[in-house]
Amino acid sequence: MSQLANITAFDGAATPVTHTLIGESVTRDPDGSIIASYKESLSGVPDYAQIRCTLKKKRLPTGVFRVATRVEVPVMESIAGQNSSGYTAPPKVAYVDTTEVVGYYHERSLVTGRRLSRQLAINIAGSIATSVAPVTTGPVPELIDQLLMPT
Repeated sequence: MSQLANITAFDGAATPVTHTLIGESVTRDPDGSIIASYKESLSGVPDYAQIRCTLKKKRLPTGVFRVATRVEVPVMESIAGQNSSGYTAPPKVAYVDTTEVVGYYHERSLVTGRRLSRQLAINIAGSIATSVAPVTTGPVPELIDQLLMPT
């Protein structure tokens, strides 16, 4: 089982930037869901404006596993000046761009089948038309392929 370790990923900007998400917590909901939470921890950016990622695993009553990865990217509003007293309000989050990837896997499914499904979805989403080796380590591949959550 993987540890709650940092996640490092590049964004899709014209000049790519590395984002490091730090493991925040692992919790269990009353419904049996296990949730691992990560957030970026940039100095000079308020906590509520940090990029966040959550991994969630739940076994449904049918025996099917529902696994999800959710990434939230807050977008700050731009500051438009000051009031008559010279006060400038701190920026707030204007909106949050969110992407969620969800998989449903039968309890009888195999690692190879889940990995194949995940890699096909990634390749289709990225318009990858060449052969690429699937990534097999890290919190998201381990969640989908092996149904393992960080601890």
